[in-house]
Amino acid sequence: MKNIQLLGLLLVVVGSFLPLVHVPVIGNWNYWKLDHYLAITCWIFAACAVFGIVNNNAKMVRFFGVLLILLFAFTLAAVKMQSLQYFSFLPFRSWQEAFAGVVKLKWGWGVEFLGAILMIIAGGNNNLNKRKQL
Repeated sequence: MKNIQLLGLLLVVVGSFLPLVHVPVIGNWNYWKLDHYLAITCWIFAACAVFGIVNNNAKMVRFFGVLLILLFAFTLAAVKMQSLQYFSFLPFRSWQEAFAGVVKLKWGWGVEFLGAILMIIAGGNNNLNKRKQL
């Protein structure tokens, strides 16, 4: 199960460099272009998960996997709110929502979430295997 956890971790790290948001005229943004602090937080959580994987601590890996999912959900909400706020100068709410809708989420989020979910699932199966051996 350690290999699956490492694969999930690799997907999280690689996913942070993939296109996450497409902004018209500007182009695609990854985690670093979205927000430096969120990218650094993602990588710190990934580094802590590596520590848990190396030390065979499934609880630690699951914990940081859950933290990564919460971070990704927070980032998605922040992107949506920021795009609405960016067009707040428009007089009607429907116009704001229409223009904010041009900011599109890209396929990198799927890789990010898949990696974190693999870390959680593989960490849960690791404890089951230890119980069966006893």
